[in-house]
Amino acid sequence: MISFILNLLFYQRSNSPFSSEENTEFEDMYIKSIQNTGIINYQSEFPKYRFIDYLIQEKSFVAHGSNNKDIELFETRKQTLYNGEFVNAIFATKDGIWSIFYATLDRSKVVNNFRNACLKTLKNKKYYFFSLTKKTLDKDPWTSGMIYLLSSELFEQTNKTRVHFDEWISKQEIKPVLRLDVSKDDFEYINKISTHKSKESIITTWLLYKVRTSILGHTKRTGNFR
Repeated sequence: MISFILNLLFYQRSNSPFSSEENTEFEDMYIKSIQNTGIINYQSEFPKYRFIDYLIQEKSFVAHGSNNKDIELFETRKQTLYNGEFVNAIFATKDGIWSIFYATLDRSKVVNNFRNACLKTLKNKKYYFFSLTKKTLDKDPWTSGMIYLLSSELFEQTNKTRVHFDEWISKQEIKPVLRLDVSKDDFEYINKISTHKSKESIITTWLLYKVRTSILGHTKRTGNFR
């Protein structure tokens, strides 16, 4: 029942295993990046989120996406968890797509608020939704950003319920090990962004998410903008 509801509301991600070609290319880039002071020179036709996922799954990293490309040390700061609880921590995720969203959304162009999630089940299924206000979307709020790969040793998962945000936190400062430049072209769900009214309930945003993205996709294909 839970999977049915999640599929109804959000987009499910396929969890295909890494191919032999991906394993070979990604391992080679990883070794070269470690030798090159952590700067990743991305040389692959595979999507960048796949490489990020490879580093997360095979090399025990977590990912943090940011517009700031010059972070040398991550320090804790007061933020809110998925449930609104305040915590002094560094946030990260074990998901390549979600981290790219945070790296490429230009926060200076956000009007009112934005809503998003990477939800994970205990069976390792993942679901996404991304929604901006229309005023934000009209500003073309995308930029280049940086994915920072941090050692997962200092991070703990914020929630382990049957359906939970793929959200991890560290309460200690930490230096990034690797860094990868990304742009909006690397964001896999760039055409699945919906718009919501800033004061509408989050439940309404969830219920209308797929409908809104379908309408927006049809409008883009036909050119019937109003």
